Amino acid sequence: MTIENMSMSIDDLHHEVLMQLEAIIFASDAPVSIARLKEAFQDQYSKQQLRLFLQQLAVLQHGRSIELIETAQGFRFQVRAKYRQVITQTWPERPTRLSPSLLETLAVVAYHQPVTRADIEQIRGVTNNSQILRTLFDFNWIKESGFRELPGRPALLITTPQFLNAFGLASLSQLPPLQDAKEAFMTLDAQAAKS
Repeated sequence: MTIENMSMSIDDLHHEVLMQLEAIIFASDAPVSIARLKEAFQDQYSKQQLRLFLQQLAVLQHGRSIELIETAQGFRFQVRAKYRQVITQTWPERPTRLSPSLLETLAVVAYHQPVTRADIEQIRGVTNNSQILRTLFDFNWIKESGFRELPGRPALLITTPQFLNAFGLASLSQLPPLQDAKEAFMTLDAQAAKS
């Protein structure tokens, strides 16, 4: 085998790995973590190698209607913002718009976590509607994370990885600057892919 044929074989192998990564992520109904990808390739590649492959796969998506993004739960494909309007027109039931009060409550939890229900009421200046919190729990966007050492031991609320995933964020550090949290979340909601 000549060196030229050998390099073609390496290029073919590299391309095959990228195609396998694409297939795994595409077939998954949830974001795929690096650990899960490492397992899928039977520990043949390190986490650093997989990240490099994922970066290359993301580059291959340039000029396409979908993009590879990383969220807190892993990697997923989503429709580019440029094409979301046509998706909304094609499937009008998608996406569900979130109410301003729900977005405001979610913003308080995201930007001030951990918070209690009383903290949310104080920051918002209105009494909490229990249905809003129930909806956020149902979406699995918030959860209880311990208790504040006060009389009654109120539960502390924080956001979840599913919250980050729903808004296409890899971490809380990617939240927009806190100027008007409600407005920031309305913008994120409008931009987030609902797949």
